[in-house]
Amino acid sequence: MSNEDTRPLTGRVALVAGGTRGGGRGTAVALGAAGATVYVTGRSTAAGRSDLDRSETIEATAQAVTAAGGLGIPVRTDHSRPDEVRALVERVATEQDGRLDILVNSVWGGDPLTDWEHPLWEQNLDTGIRLLRQAVETHVITSRFALPLMIARERGLVVEVTDGNTARYRGSFFYDLAKASVIRLAVAQAAELRPHGVAAVAITPGFLRSEALLEHFGVTEDNWRDGVAKDPNFAHSETPAYLGRAIAALAADPDVMAKSGRALATWGLYEEYGFTDADGTQPDFAAHWAASLEEEYGPLGEPL
Repeated sequence: MSNEDTRPLTGRVALVAGGTRGGGRGTAVALGAAGATVYVTGRSTAAGRSDLDRSETIEATAQAVTAAGGLGIPVRTDHSRPDEVRALVERVATEQDGRLDILVNSVWGGDPLTDWEHPLWEQNLDTGIRLLRQAVETHVITSRFALPLMIARERGLVVEVTDGNTARYRGSFFYDLAKASVIRLAVAQAAELRPHGVAAVAITPGFLRSEALLEHFGVTEDNWRDGVAKDPNFAHSETPAYLGRAIAALAADPDVMAKSGRALATWGLYEEYGFTDADGTQPDFAAHWAASLEEEYGPLGEPL
């Protein structure tokens, strides 16, 4: 088997913004496993935690990228600060001879800011606006400075990580607005980038088994199925690796421009590309929804 078959992204350069944990970490590692050099950014480092006060760090993700077969490069970056993002992109350009092939906008950090209990008119407005700035404005800032590297080479892929790929309401006003806005970011970037040969897509995982969710269920990845007792839907969850492998498959697809502007999902892409989750399974949360949740909650709807 050739290196091109096992490491299809060898020689490619990726930037995973928000790669500290969750889907960002899973994506960074999957891109590394496919041979890419991956710049891993975020605010949580070995030297100090972000305001989320979690133990995961960009250095740990970068080490995992390298262990998987790529090259991980951690760079502490607050993506809400244009000066820091500009400096990050300038560093990538200098170290990689102007090359950037893959940009993954995965910055989130909105869980502690999301109010699932109250309608808009009863929510704290400052908190809601802060969520939008954290989850949407950071993506805009990052693309603003990173896109010129791709445009100069007339190739590349921008991935906007979201939650859900339909118009279905997601249960909380500001959360829904943030996740729907990220899809629109992909649509808008796709339209402007198409003449330059650069693709942009949005992608959603299913029920993502992130570090925070494992803690919520009081389990680890080794015994995660014990959490099914608390929520039967947890049996149909997927690891961050599944999302990462979906994105790696997109990045390696020579015809990815045909998907530009679309809102995609792990549950559709595994059928096309054949990737599996870390345990060899192929979770399909949309199929589970249709079989078990649609009667109570209604259909997911058509992809945007």
